[in-house]
Amino acid sequence: MLSASTTPVRQSSVRAHNLALVLHTVANSANPPSRAAVSAATGLTRATVSALVDDLLAGGLLVEVDPPPRTGAGRPAAGLALTSTGPAGLGLEINVDYLAACVVDLTGAVRHRHVEHADQRPADPAQALAALGSLAARARHAAETDGLIVAGAALAVPGLVAGGLVRVAPNLGWQDVDAVQALLGIPELADLPITVDNEANLAALGELRVAGGDPAGHHSPPGAGSGHSRPGEENSFLYVSGEIGIGAGLVLDGELYRGVRGWSGEIGHVTVYPDGRPCRCGARGCLEQYAGQEALDAGEPLAAAALGIALSAVVNLLDVPVIVLGGAYAPIFASLRDGIEAELRARVLTSALAPVVLRPASLGADAAMRGAADTIIRGVREDPATWLRRLT
Repeated sequence: MLSASTTPVRQSSVRAHNLALVLHTVANSANPPSRAAVSAATGLTRATVSALVDDLLAGGLLVEVDPPPRTGAGRPAAGLALTSTGPAGLGLEINVDYLAACVVDLTGAVRHRHVEHADQRPADPAQALAALGSLAARARHAAETDGLIVAGAALAVPGLVAGGLVRVAPNLGWQDVDAVQALLGIPELADLPITVDNEANLAALGELRVAGGDPAGHHSPPGAGSGHSRPGEENSFLYVSGEIGIGAGLVLDGELYRGVRGWSGEIGHVTVYPDGRPCRCGARGCLEQYAGQEALDAGEPLAAAALGIALSAVVNLLDVPVIVLGGAYAPIFASLRDGIEAELRARVLTSALAPVVLRPASLGADAAMRGAADTIIRGVREDPATWLRRLT
């Protein structure tokens, strides 16, 4: 049997790699690069780059833009940029008190956003997913009216997901729900590849893209939170999603950490007060009972302290340098900050040596559906060859 180092590389694999390389180079350039500039940046010959760019232009992934004014002699070359038409991602979210859908184009811009506020707990899974499907169909129709082609959909849910199933979503009352098949049963969505994931995980991925700066130019707002992250630290953070339930997404060195079985991040069921209030999960004193959205709406005085206690435990265990508060926490960040920071200073062993950066989510309450849509777009950008084959 041949080892990986001696196995011949198929020509199609080389082309797929080079297509992704060219697209990545254009997407991450500060200004629209010319074909010659892409050739210089990638090390590919100009002829190879020209052929690959032609394929990406024909497939609706790149567009040529006017070159910047040139002061020297000669005709300036046209620049290349990601297209704002062509493939788009459909991000869906179902949560306890709302349904949401958004469409994000290849540049990372949100083209359509739909949110319907309604308590989903009285509805059974089939009813809730049918309502979400109708919202998704509206979003897709709006996208296609704009000339976009929806490449796929991703669904964010507040629960444990494994093997494509929502194994348990306690605040929705769901258990072993095949959400993907339910959505595929809606005619307007039946032809799409659809995935499902935990909402905090997808929100963390959305935040990761923004924290690093995406091609559309979205960046984390300066001075939004306390402390200052050092270079590279924005690629390692704990994202905390404050809804009726509380979830967390852990990003380490730019990669989402899911745990062995994919169920990490259930910070809402970390015990903060051992003899405290009973929780829906059957335990007592869970963070969710003191800092979930219902507790916040009731004016819970222990919310910030409870968050600080739970977050301190995470920092002591994992040495995470940045904490991002999203969901319902983002708009009230200022009122929570002092109480959380007081607990972090008192409980984190290394707080005097390396204070934890605490900041609100850049995407606010839209982080989960934005992150869901971004997973689709990221798939196209990382593997444009597959997208091009879909068009033939």
